[in-house]
Amino acid sequence: MPELRTERLLLRAWRESDFEPWAALNADPEVRAYFPDLLTRERSREAMTRYQADLDRRGWGWWAVEVRATGEYVGVTGLGPVDEGTPVDGVQTGWRLVRSAWGHGYATEAARAAVAFGFDTLRLPEIVAVTTADNLRSQAVMRRLGMTHDPADDFDHPRVPDGPLRRHVTYRLPAATWRTER
Repeated sequence: MPELRTERLLLRAWRESDFEPWAALNADPEVRAYFPDLLTRERSREAMTRYQADLDRRGWGWWAVEVRATGEYVGVTGLGPVDEGTPVDGVQTGWRLVRSAWGHGYATEAARAAVAFGFDTLRLPEIVAVTTADNLRSQAVMRRLGMTHDPADDFDHPRVPDGPLRRHVTYRLPAATWRTER
């Protein structure tokens, strides 16, 4: 399974030592503000196990993110199939970082590495990103990646209950755009 390195970050396999900060991240109401619920320790463990199994099986997926200078685990980023049952197809990128890592450009830096892997190694024709309509911070990262939003792609997420988190937006980045803007 490849590790991805940026100037400041390492996207790598999951380690047992990642579990406590990962579980704390998923129990943080601010980090999970645009998700329907917080994750229990059990659900965090299941996600971490699934992410590592995907990395082992196909060589890509949702990597643990580490700050290279300190070795500190700060979150997750990567690539994965879009959720089943949504009107969006393909492979998506995403990120979730501990609050102490916000505002340092880590989400953009890590996602840029994952997107480059998706286009350069996997030869994907397009990568998408999906978030709630109100998640302006993530949408700003999407724009910094060169992704564009078409309101015609917006949808109500079928697995999110009625309420302010149900409406989702989709940002897209075609491979040809990625290659010309680099």
